[in-house]
Amino acid sequence: MAQDTEQSYTGGVLPVDDEGFVIDTEDAEERETAYRERGTSRPITVVGNPVLHKECKDVTAFDDELAKLVDDMFATQRVAQGVGVAANQVGVDLKVFVYDCMDDEGVRHVGVVCNPVLQELPADRRSLDDSGEGCLSVPTAYAPLARPDYAVVTGQDEQGNPIKVRGNGYFARCLQHETDHLYGYLYIDRLSKRERKDALRQMEEGTPRYPVVPND
Repeated sequence: MAQDTEQSYTGGVLPVDDEGFVIDTEDAEERETAYRERGTSRPITVVGNPVLHKECKDVTAFDDELAKLVDDMFATQRVAQGVGVAANQVGVDLKVFVYDCMDDEGVRHVGVVCNPVLQELPADRRSLDDSGEGCLSVPTAYAPLARPDYAVVTGQDEQGNPIKVRGNGYFARCLQHETDHLYGYLYIDRLSKRERKDALRQMEEGTPRYPVVPND
């Protein structure tokens, strides 16, 4: 179905629930479409590129340049058929990620987080899920990885407003995975040496379905 460009989303503060968490499910399709149609897809950086292996810089300028980056990241995410993209995955050394991810109940979440901080969970919320995980920066490779099945991330939106985002199940995994990226960690860094070697072998033997930046 075509997007009505006269009513397309141009940005704004997302509503919050009674606990102060953003309601990132509201108008999800409209918002993602608007971001994506303004953006231009960029190639994905892959494991070995230095920008992926160091902590990114804090976002301090919430300006048109950042807005353009966010739009491009949504466009990149759609081309790559991913559920989340961090700025360093498109070669930009800034702490910002975007997501378009279904939770385990099939509800779609769409949003932007700048300067994310993953919150420590209380003991009663540390139930682990060892589902498989993949990464656009490690194309064609997958491995099981235990992560908490609930996550809370604090940060700012693309306009600099403070936000809190929470997720369960697959969406919780997405929030943790993308936050990791911005602190210089790939999911394969959390695997055993044998599992990491196997993931890199899968990558070497596979062919990415989207443009990537070759490492020199």
